Amino acid sequence: MSRLTVVVPAYNEAAVLETFHARLSRVLDELPMECSVLYVDDGSSDHTWPLIEGLTARDTRTGALKLSRNFGKEAALTAGLDHVDADAAVVIDADLQDPPELIPSLVERWHEGYDVVYATRTAREGETAFKRLTASLFYRSMERLSDTSVPRDTGDFRLLSRRALDALRQLRERQRFMKGLFTWIGYRQTAVYYLREPRQAGRTKWNYWRLTQLAIEGITSFSNAPLRLATWIGLMSSLLAFLYGIWVFGKAALHGDPVKGYPSLMVAILFLGGAQLLALGVIGEYLGRNYAEAKQRPLYFIEERRRSRAESRGPV
Repeated sequence: MSRLTVVVPAYNEAAVLETFHARLSRVLDELPMECSVLYVDDGSSDHTWPLIEGLTARDTRTGALKLSRNFGKEAALTAGLDHVDADAAVVIDADLQDPPELIPSLVERWHEGYDVVYATRTAREGETAFKRLTASLFYRSMERLSDTSVPRDTGDFRLLSRRALDALRQLRERQRFMKGLFTWIGYRQTAVYYLREPRQAGRTKWNYWRLTQLAIEGITSFSNAPLRLATWIGLMSSLLAFLYGIWVFGKAALHGDPVKGYPSLMVAILFLGGAQLLALGVIGEYLGRNYAEAKQRPLYFIEERRRSRAESRGPV
């Protein structure tokens, strides 16, 4: 019998965790395969971990990892997927925006031979128009800028086959954008479409600042376009400055120079200075990534672990 593990990263999800687990359990009870759940507590500051401990005590197919601090969702996802010892894994958030009832559809497509089955949103309920707009712009920008085509309107909710999991384990980069890594590994991939529901309880951890950081992470991880843009801006600035210099020289030669060029001089200085600062900022982003990779720090540390019945049969 094939085995499935559902990986659930959780950060301060105490308000919704019990409801989520009840719905997930009903879905797993109906699947004709051996199922387990692996919660990853990403350094929560509320009662998320005690609740997870209670779930592992009541449900023998539930295991858990507690990270030593908040490493971020990408690291928590990596920790969970690193500890999956099953034929396939499903990644899903605990906030119930992604319905557990969709998991049988993901499994069905996996049985058809697909290695990655991702859930694509047809609509995003419970979100502001501005957030929907910025999300749409991000995915479409990634589509144009990156050599790796990240599916539009698709989050982390997906199923991964065993060989897809093995491939991901070989990617140990420190600056991680999991949506891109899921696509980069290749293999047979397909989509299942669904309506994303509003968050059932609690508050989102993704404010606009963190979403902006994630967008920068994604673009710099899978595209050199910002560096190329900085190069083109530099070339255009140099060309404009050269043409402006010719114009100034010709004007002085034909009509003399009354020394009135302060406004145009300031415009030229500010324009060139801004272009240089932009180029330095872009270069700094990529240099910072190289610095983080060069340190070779571990992606996460595990403070505590609770094994499910399936895990207790042998080492992961």
